[in-house]
Amino acid sequence: MTTSNTPFSDAERRGLYRAIHERRDVRSQFLPDPISSAVLARLLQAAHHAPSVGFMQPWDFVVIESREVRASVLALFEEENQKAAERFEGERQERYRSLKLQGILESPLNLCITCDRSRGGPHVLGRNSILETDLFSTCLAVQNLWLAARAEGIGMGWVSIIDQAQLSAALNLPEHIYPLAYLCLGYVSEFLDQPELEAKGWRSRLPLDELVHQDTWGQALDNGPLKAAISDRE
Repeated sequence: MTTSNTPFSDAERRGLYRAIHERRDVRSQFLPDPISSAVLARLLQAAHHAPSVGFMQPWDFVVIESREVRASVLALFEEENQKAAERFEGERQERYRSLKLQGILESPLNLCITCDRSRGGPHVLGRNSILETDLFSTCLAVQNLWLAARAEGIGMGWVSIIDQAQLSAALNLPEHIYPLAYLCLGYVSEFLDQPELEAKGWRSRLPLDELVHQDTWGQALDNGPLKAAISDRE
């Protein structure tokens, strides 16, 4: 058994970076195989061990297996997806409509990660200046879950094209509970080599060396070891 002071082995370190680089937003490759309770518990534990400002732990997890509930959420998605498509024109709209942007019924399990914006009371350590840190903290729980899912061979997709107020009503959430992330989870036939939106020509990954600034905004990195190291990994 390792302790928190035990260095990561080379294999453990490679595994972490592999999960980061191979994580995908999955919409189309779900298999019907169920996720066992033991595996789901590991994923939820990973999410629950995310960092949070003031240790407020603002997250809750709504595990959704009901076909009826998922069908109601799918209807909400379809309504918003139609509105989203109308924001584009011509070829861009055609390409948008061709994208598969959810796996609500295809995945064996849906999960909504919520944020309790009142947890910890009115004065949470570290939250005085930035009130949104509860939302930021909950996003870290989503990321933990996503990386753990990839390590377990489970795909996950975030359904963001949905009206949050309507979703709250569909899930019977209290007024102070915000539905931060509606997720589809399941084993998949494959993990794509590239993010799907990149593979289908919607957007490309931006070069990292154009996004790193030196000391102040807009100052390019000097021609030192960091710039060279970033270039080597592009």
